[in-house]
Parts: sequence; C-alpha cells; structure tokens
Amino acid sequence: MKYNQNRRIFRAFYAAAASMTLLTGFTSLAAETDMTDDLRSIHVQSASEMQTETFEDANETDDNAMLDDLAREEIWNFTEIVNDVQRNAVNETKTAAQEAYDAYLKKVEEEKRAAEEAARAAREQAVRESEQELLAALIFCEAGNQPYDGQVAVGAVVMNRVRSGSFPNTITDVIYQSGQFTPAMTGWLDSVLASDGYTDSAMQAAADALSGSNPIGDCLYFSTGGGGYQLGDHYFR
Repeated sequence: MKYNQNRRIFRAFYAAAASMTLLTGFTSLAAETDMTDDLRSIHVQSASEMQTETFEDANETDDNAMLDDLAREEIWNFTEIVNDVQRNAVNETKTAAQEAYDAYLKKVEEEKRAAEEAARAAREQAVRESEQELLAALIFCEAGNQPYDGQVAVGAVVMNRVRSGSFPNTITDVIYQSGQFTPAMTGWLDSVLASDGYTDSAMQAAADALSGSNPIGDCLYFSTGGGGYQLGDHYFR
C-alpha cells in the first residue's frame, strides 16, 4: 500500500515539474538533479519502509519464538524446583521420623535400665534390711545382756566370717551354718526374728557392724570361756 502511494507522489512530482518547465520556458539541471534526488529518496524511503516492515515482522516472529522458548524453560525450571522441594520434604520427613523413632527406642531402653536398676536396688535394700534384722536377732540372743561394744563385736564376728573365704559368703548362710550358733540351732533365733523381739540397741549394733565397725579385729569366734580378746563376758579369737 505504501509502495503505491509513493508511486502516486512520484507521478505528482513529475507532472508539477513538467508544468513548471512549460511555464518558465527553461529547465535547470540543478533543479532536475534535486528533483531526481528527491524522487530517489522517496523510492529509497519506500523500500526502506517495506524492508523495515518485513524486518519488524521477522523480529516479531523471532521474539514470539524466543518468548515461547523462555516460557517453556521457565516452566521446566519451575517443575524442577517443585520436584526438588518435594524430594527435600520427603527426605526431611523420613529423617525426622527416623530420629523420633531412635529417640523413642533410646527412651524405652533408658526407662528399662532405670526400672531394672530400681528393682535391683530395691531387692538389695530388702536383702540388707532382712539381713540387718537377722543379725540384730542373733546379737540379741548372743549378747543382749552385754555392753554395746560387746554387741557390735558379735556382729563383727559374723561379718569377718562372710569375708574370710573359709565360711559361707552371706550373712544368712553364716548364721544358719550347721553347728555354729546355738540360738539358730535351738530355734530361739527364729522366734525372736518372727516377733521382732530384738532391742533397738541390737538393731543399731547390727547396723554398725554392717557399716564396718569392728572392735575385735579379724576374730572369727567367740565364747564365754577360754582365751582371746575379752569384751564383756565374751572372749574373741
């Protein structure tokens, strides 16, 4: 369309130039040259505009193609980001779950050990209390009428035997060993023990002997006669 318009302009210029030549009766080479240059400029401008339109159309097509490529690339990148986020979320969830499970197992194990330790301590405490009561009953039967040191000494004899290696290694087994302590053989010991018939003094003497109090050294025997270290009515050897 622009090309046809320029042709009409060219024809108008040509007609005007012809009319002016007829009216003035002369022509000017310079004017013709300028007119020719103008006409050429119009042709060049027209061609340039056509080329520009073609170039713009091509650029527009290229731009659209580039935008399509960029859009596809952005969509692909967005998809990759979403996939990465999902994978990271899944991995983090698995890690957190495993850590929670491990913590749970550790807590269960710790609670189990604590319960076992508490049960063991309770059993040991019960044994100590039972053995202390048994020792207090023996002390009462053997030395209830003796001074306090004499009562502790009887308990120390029992503890020396437990540690000696020549006698049983528990208080109960030492006290009930056959042929060793008369009150255990006659049943008097069991009677006192069953009725809690021992005195507070005998109970404290037993506690001191269990804690290591020992006024008679490494003596393993005592009697009411014979030789040895005398403490009250008893002789320790």
